[in-house]
Amino acid sequence: MKRILITGAAGFIGSNLTDRLLAEGAEVTGVDNFNDFYDPAIKERNLADALAHRNFHLVKGDLNDASLLERLFTERKHPFDVVIHLAARGGVRPSILAPEVYCRDNISATVSLLEATRKSPTRRFIFASSSSVYGNRPETLFSEDLDVTRPISPYAATKSACEQFCYTWHRIYGLSVTALRFFTVYGRRQRPDLAIAKFCRKIQSGEPIPVYGDGRTVRDYTYIDDILNGLTAALDYGASPFEIVNLGGGEPVSLARMISEIETALGKKAVIDRRPPQMGDVERTAADVRKAERLFGYRPETSFTDGIRAYVRWLKEDR
Repeated sequence: MKRILITGAAGFIGSNLTDRLLAEGAEVTGVDNFNDFYDPAIKERNLADALAHRNFHLVKGDLNDASLLERLFTERKHPFDVVIHLAARGGVRPSILAPEVYCRDNISATVSLLEATRKSPTRRFIFASSSSVYGNRPETLFSEDLDVTRPISPYAATKSACEQFCYTWHRIYGLSVTALRFFTVYGRRQRPDLAIAKFCRKIQSGEPIPVYGDGRTVRDYTYIDDILNGLTAALDYGASPFEIVNLGGGEPVSLARMISEIETALGKKAVIDRRPPQMGDVERTAADVRKAERLFGYRPETSFTDGIRAYVRWLKEDR
C-alpha cells in the first residue's frame, strides 16, 4: 500500500486526486489550511467522501507551521512514500494586489515542506507548477526547455521560484523531484473564482459575464481527469531524479470559443460585459506534452467540448 501525503487536499485538484488514490488502494494523509480565498465550506464538501474512508487522514493546518510539519513527518509508524505538493495561493490577478501573501503561501510554504521532506526518510516529491511560468511567448508550443525567468505576475514568479527551490533540494539533498506544469485545469469542483466555473454560474442566473479584451486570448484547457492521469503516472515514474513536465489538454481554445461551448452546454446565451485586458494575464498558452508522453505515457483524452459538457452535467447534479 502506497502512503501518500497530499497538500491542498481539500482543493479542486487535491480532493479529486485524493478520491482517485483512495479508490486505487492508497493510504492518503491530506493537509489543508482551509483559508478563505474562497468559501471553506466548499472545501469541506470536496472531502466528504474521503473523510468517510478508513485510509484517509485529514490534518488541518498551515505549511508554514514548523511544529505541524515536524509532527506530520515524525509521528508516524511508516514514512510517506511520496509527497504531492498541490497547496498554493492561486490566481494571477489577486497576486498583483497581495504579492507578499503569495510569497508566504507559495514560496515559504514550499521551502518549509521541502525541508521537512528531506529530513525524513521520504525521497519522492511531486510539485504542482503552472503554465503561468511561461509568460507571453511567440512559440507555437510551450516546451519545458524554454526560459521561464520573465514571469508577468507575482503568482507566476512564485511558481517559477518554487521550481528552482525544488531543483536545489534535489541537487543538495538528493530528493527525487517531478515538477508538473498544469495548463488551465477545469472540471468538477473547479474553484468558483476561475473563468469556466464563474461563467457557468453567471450565465445560468442571467448575470453578465466579465470578458477582458476582445475574446481572442487562448488557453490550453486541461480536463481534471487528464490531470489526474498525469499525476498518477508521475507517481509511478522514477527513471530520472529530477524532471519538469507539462500536463496540458493539447487543444488551445480561444476565450470566444470557450464562452460559445458553455452557452451550448447550458442551452442559454451569455450577456457579455466587455472590459479592458487585465494586467498579468498571458495572451495564449499551448502545451507541448511530448515529454510527458515519452516519460510516462501521458495523453490527454478529453476534448474541450466533451469536458465542458461533463462539467455542466456535474454542476447541475451537484446543485
